[in-house]
Parts: sequence; structure tokens; C-alpha cells
Amino acid sequence: MGYHPGMEDDGIYLAGIKADLQPALFPHNSDFFRLQLQLTVFDNWMAQFVRITHIPLPCAELFWQLVCLFAILWAARRIAIQLFPEASAQWAAVAMLAGLFTLPVAGTALSIADQHLHPRNVATALIVIAVSRILERKGWQAFPLVLLALVFHPIMGALGLSFCCALSIIVFEPLQHLVRAWRTRRIESVTASAAAVPFLWLFDPPSPAWLEALHTRHWFRLYQWTWYEWLGAIGPLLLFWLVAHVARKRGDRKLSQCATAILVYGILQQVVAMLLLWPASLITFSALEPMRYLHIVYIFMALIGGGYLGRYVLKGRPLRWALFLLVVNAPMFFAQRQLYAGTPHLELPGMAPSNPWLQAFDWIKHNTPTNAYFALDPHYLSIPGEDYHGFRALAERSALADAVKDTSVVTKVPQLGPAWIEQNRAQAGWSHFQLADFERLKSIYGVDWVLVSYPQPAPLDCRWHNDFLAACRIP
Repeated sequence: MGYHPGMEDDGIYLAGIKADLQPALFPHNSDFFRLQLQLTVFDNWMAQFVRITHIPLPCAELFWQLVCLFAILWAARRIAIQLFPEASAQWAAVAMLAGLFTLPVAGTALSIADQHLHPRNVATALIVIAVSRILERKGWQAFPLVLLALVFHPIMGALGLSFCCALSIIVFEPLQHLVRAWRTRRIESVTASAAAVPFLWLFDPPSPAWLEALHTRHWFRLYQWTWYEWLGAIGPLLLFWLVAHVARKRGDRKLSQCATAILVYGILQQVVAMLLLWPASLITFSALEPMRYLHIVYIFMALIGGGYLGRYVLKGRPLRWALFLLVVNAPMFFAQRQLYAGTPHLELPGMAPSNPWLQAFDWIKHNTPTNAYFALDPHYLSIPGEDYHGFRALAERSALADAVKDTSVVTKVPQLGPAWIEQNRAQAGWSHFQLADFERLKSIYGVDWVLVSYPQPAPLDCRWHNDFLAACRIP
């Protein structure tokens, strides 16, 4: 799976935690992470944990990442115990889920679990534990867990609430004579819309800047998905229909109930997504990313698929288990190494950075003023070898808006759109910038430092460089 703090979305969340711990950081442009964090308690919770325990933030992040992953797998085994009587099936379910943590979820730009601490990992752990409580007929314990998931990640929490409602209706006997599985439409529609509560701007007309940001995110546009992305969405639902049918015939009651709940939840959420994302008048609702309902479906696809392998194929045969673990884990490991080839697989606290970009961020963090304001290539996150590590989170300095991750923030916080467009246009043609261009940025925005390719354009006042990059002051 790997571990990569400060990568991808953690560039937003880690910057927010550091800003909570050190308010003097990020005096410029901090809205590009602060505004999105208004919808979660995650950054405040982590900052408070660090203050109370005095554990360094890098160690605290690693600790909670391990806690979340362990909690997901612990709850997965509790679920597997309810669904499969065989020990081999139970452990195969857990092993399959663990091996597929980085499996892409259809066209949603998600994986089952992130390679860094993310509020989605926290919410996923809470939701999976809640599901285990329902299957063990302790549903009263599930409700507070799902509510907690909502305050960490509103969208994933709302989807988890939706699934738990469907599962409860099917599992609990007192409810079955009142409402059957296929009559959960009202509950589903209400819980699915719960994610919209913090997004009141969805009812405003879309701005040109928001539309421009949206069109860089193809996974928001369901009807432009490729055929294999549609297969990744519809295929699992067909599999769960088959599982429910076969389990019912075999008398595996709980497995049949669980598969039926996933099927009902998936069909209704798919219908909601298709209705929301079809008319142009509702385009703003694409920011809710309703297709992320597949995240829960994929968790159970891995879990139940592993359980069946353990029951019918692996059993108690060590050689089969060895081959199974190799087949599941080796391709996922290989894919991660190809995706983040310029970075160690485990970026653990205290490790000296070997990636040239991370070396630059580390030097900037320790050798530039706290109020330094940087400009760097707006596409730096997608440059080969950078591996999507966020500048603000790791260099701990303010920066002009980028054209990759800040774009995603704009889709959730449209009021940032004009500033995002303006700053990206001001940085257009970055690879050809000369001193006059950097001075223009300084005069408009107050930028006083730049991170540029080495050798740097003369006559920048460069204080540090490696073989690829140079950190320079603008005269």
C-alpha cells in the first residue's frame, strides 16, 4: 500500500492541521485549504490530539493511519464472521480487503483506503464498524458511529448512513414486515441528500470559474465515463445480485441479506446519481460526487469475494494461500511503485528526503521566513518524479494557486474560482519565465520567493539548489 504523507488530498488536510498548530503559517492564500476544511472536524481534532499528547505531528499522523487501517480490517473480520462460518473464508476476506486497499474505485478517483491519513479513512473505519454492529444485531451502536463519520467526512458519512439504513431494514426482523428491501426509496433519497446540507451554494447558478475547474475533473461527469468505468460501476451490482441469489438458495441467510442490502443501496444510489447528473440545470450537484457510493460497494466486493475464495479454493492449503497472497498483493505493490516511482514506498517520520522535490520543500521549510510567499510551476504536482506531494503541506509556506490540486478545491468552494483563474493565468508559460515575469508576480501578489528549475534564470538570487531545482528570492 505504501505511506505518503503530504501527498494528494493530504496536501490540503496536513496544511490545515499545521495552520491550526502554528497560526503564523500561511499568511497568504490559505483559503485554498482553510475553506474546504470548514466541513470537517478532522484538522482541529488532529491538532488537538498533538497538543494534548505532545506527539510530533508526523508520528501522530502515522499512528492514526495505522489505527484506521487496523480498525477497518478488525471490523471486516467481525463482518466476515457473521457472513462465513469457515475460518479460512473469514481470514481470506480480511486478506483480500487488505491487499486491495489501493484498488481504484471505478471512475471516482478514489481507492478503498488512502496511502496517507485522510478523513475518508477515518469515516470508512467508523462506517465498517457500524456495519459490523448491525450484522451482530447491535444496531443501536451503529447510529453514533455513522454520525461521527458524518462530522469527519460529510459525503462519505451520508453514504454510510444510507447503506446502514438499507442494511438495518433488511436485517432486523421487526422492520421487515413494515418495509421490504425494494421499498427503501424514501429513506435512501433522504439520506443521500444529507450530504448536500453543507453545500448550499449548489442552488446558485454555476460561475465560469467553477465550470472551468469542473471540466478538469472527468470523474464528476458521469455521462462522459468510459465503457470500462461504467462496467466498474454496474458490474459489482450484478455480482451482488448473483451472490444474494446463490446465498439464499444455500441457506446463507446473513450473506444473502448483506448482498441484498448492497444491491438495493447500489441501485438506488445509481439512480440518484444518474438523475442528478443528467440535466444541465443540475450541474452544480456534480460536486457532491454521488458516484462515490461505489466506495462501500467495493469494500464489500473485496470482502465477500475473498470469503468465497477462502471457502471454496483456499481452505486450509498453505501453498494455495501463498499463491493467493502473492497474486493479490504483488500487482498492487507494483502499481504503487510505478505510480510513485520517485518516492520511497514508505515515507516514515525522520527519514531524510531523497526525492529532489521533497529536498527542496525541506530546505524551504527550515531556511526561509515563515511569511515567505512562493510561486512555482502551477503544474508541479503532475511533473514526473514529484509524485503529487503538496508544497504548502510539506514546505509550510504560502504559495500561489496551482493548476492541479487547487482546482479540486475550487469545485467544492466556488468563491475561490476568480482568484484561482487569475493566479493560474498570471503563471501561464512558467517554463519560459525570466526575471521580468517573476518581478511581475511580485508586484501583483507580493510573491518574494520562487522554486524554479536548475540552472535558474539569471539574475535570480538563489540560496539553494540541487541537480533539478533552485530556491531563489525575487530581487
